[in-house]
Amino acid sequence: MEQDTLKVSFYGGTGSVTGANFLLELPKTDTDPGKKFLIDCGLTQGTKVADDLNWNPFEYDPKEIDILFVTHSHIDHVGRIPKLLHDGFTGRIISTIATKDLAAVMLADTVGILSKDTEHGLDQIYTQDAVKKAMSLWEGIEYHQVLNIDHGFQFSFYDAGHILGSGMLKVSYKDKHILFTGDLGNSPSPLLKDTEIVEGIDYLIMESVYGDRNHENRDMRRKLLESVIEDNYKTKGTLIIPTFSLERSQELLFEIDMLVEHDRVPKMPVFFDSPLAIHLTKIFKQHQECFNETARQFISEGDDIFSFPGLKVTLLAEESKAILAAPDPKIIIAGSGMSNGGRIIHHEKNYLANPNNTLLLTGYQSIGTMGRLIEQGAKTVTIYGESVPVHARIVKISGYSGHKDSDNLLEFVEKMSPTLEKVFVVMGEPKSAMFLVQKLRDLLGVNAIAPDRNLSVVLPMKK
Repeated sequence: MEQDTLKVSFYGGTGSVTGANFLLELPKTDTDPGKKFLIDCGLTQGTKVADDLNWNPFEYDPKEIDILFVTHSHIDHVGRIPKLLHDGFTGRIISTIATKDLAAVMLADTVGILSKDTEHGLDQIYTQDAVKKAMSLWEGIEYHQVLNIDHGFQFSFYDAGHILGSGMLKVSYKDKHILFTGDLGNSPSPLLKDTEIVEGIDYLIMESVYGDRNHENRDMRRKLLESVIEDNYKTKGTLIIPTFSLERSQELLFEIDMLVEHDRVPKMPVFFDSPLAIHLTKIFKQHQECFNETARQFISEGDDIFSFPGLKVTLLAEESKAILAAPDPKIIIAGSGMSNGGRIIHHEKNYLANPNNTLLLTGYQSIGTMGRLIEQGAKTVTIYGESVPVHARIVKISGYSGHKDSDNLLEFVEKMSPTLEKVFVVMGEPKSAMFLVQKLRDLLGVNAIAPDRNLSVVLPMKK
């Protein structure tokens, strides 16, 4: 293999929404050791915080990785970094500045969960020292800042609009340009800037979480949220909202802030019951440069966009337990977003059986999670060994998803299609990925594939 080719290998994020892990290599020769760049190193997640396959050996030698680039700080993109370090990685870690700040909190939280797993020896891998070591290797760069690496490589991040600090990684080498999208935002977001369009891309590695379906109209999402809150007030029930601690929680606080302060909904207690989300919200306040113009305008006018009358932040476990005694109507925002862990499980155990209550789903629910079961109409669920009937009203607002839907993924590719040679569709369930592949082929005439796990592809770098 000559030096005018690169090789990309798909070691995670194939056939699954989670576990992003891609290796980009400049092959070594007799006189040159080559280069190895890792893009994301995330946990594969299903019914658990981390599936057992995460503890299998890496398909590559972590000691040989020169740089790990991180597209964003969700745990399915960063959660395997402690294992990477444990297995010998000593290279650089590079992301946007906001991603670095968020990842420190996300990894510390993951350590708190996984360090209890002695069966797989995770107590020796997921330690606070591992987080400190990771952050000592971690560098934050600005969007569009060009990072020059030997052999003529250039790397830069473009705004993906998915979560705070999320970046699409552009890799330039010789005559060609590669773009790893990470996850693509459902623009326009209540908080964030729109996904950027990166021109001149030859090879695209893109997500496909919603490759086979569309969200409801974006203009409807706040109206739907307003309606759900009003209905809950009328039934004098409890509205429970399982949310992802990173981004979704902050978006919902902002949206409810707008509704409350403009008298669009009745005032009632809103419990923000996620220690992780509470800590992450502090970081959001430090990175207002990532917000869109609307959010920054409200801030400039003196609005604390993450606080409003009636909001009660419950950081301590005792405060969380006391919510049960609070009179209805009320709203509870708690993690996790797929009801597969966190404080939301306790609330669902307490409130799902009451038909006056409402469960609002605002995000993707993975196969095998309790959230997916409820979304699909389960009449009972098992929580802490107890069978709980689901009599509460179940509502889904997909417009709050942090991912582009099928039509917008297609539009994203269409804007880059004049130069595209090949598209690799990843980070989606098989049905979703293959549906998007077919749409790209049929409607845009793009050479698109959904790679299998461990597939390696040679990319020519000369025109």
